Amino acid sequence: MRAHGKAILGTTVISFLTVLAGTCTLDAQEGPPEAKIETPDSGRPYPPHVVDGQRRGLPEEVFAVAPGTRFLVGLEQEMNTKSLRRNQAFQVRTLEPLEAGQGFYLPAGAVIEGHVSRVEPAGKAGRAKLWLTFDEIRTRFGRLPIVAEVASLPGDHTTKNGPMTNGAIEGHGSTQKDAAQAAATGAAMGALKGVQDKNKKEAAEAAAIAALEAYLMEAGRGEELDLPKGTKLELELGRALYLVKE
Repeated sequence: MRAHGKAILGTTVISFLTVLAGTCTLDAQEGPPEAKIETPDSGRPYPPHVVDGQRRGLPEEVFAVAPGTRFLVGLEQEMNTKSLRRNQAFQVRTLEPLEAGQGFYLPAGAVIEGHVSRVEPAGKAGRAKLWLTFDEIRTRFGRLPIVAEVASLPGDHTTKNGPMTNGAIEGHGSTQKDAAQAAATGAAMGALKGVQDKNKKEAAEAAAIAALEAYLMEAGRGEELDLPKGTKLELELGRALYLVKE
């Protein structure tokens, strides 16, 4: 009986070891689970990385800020169309990061250098206009060429896209209300002169002429464009900006 029991126990142990070995063999054949590769379409964003000018084996397109990207900058100096001259240099500073691909970005605070490509003071007629060209952006790893134009700016000023590649910043002109008030004032002064001369006809003619002159003068008068230091401008990239060393 004892021998028979030992035989049964030995058979059971051998069977258990056989099953265990088979399980280990299957696990070894299957191998470790495949790692999930994150792709741009996975819906999960890449971790943010500040650019340092190195490509790290990645294609240059990864470090490109796309054309049409809009971002805010602030003027580093005051600009007034009455005193500005063509080709005069100026600087702006980025107020928000510039984002490229796969989480790479240039932090806010980068200085962009440019020059005045054209300026039209208001003078006695028309509106003041200003065209700006942006040349280079300064980064920690060097200067990079940049192509951008003014898309808009907060406040009461307006922008107008002309035949040039840069957006034109345009100042205010006189309103119809201002011109009408000037005409009324001119008419009153002209009529007063005629009354003083005791001539009703001359008073009427003088009033009409004075009103017309005042209206035309006020209607054609514009304001100089004055942009204080710190004024915010919204720029739009005309070409891709590659955040890598050349």
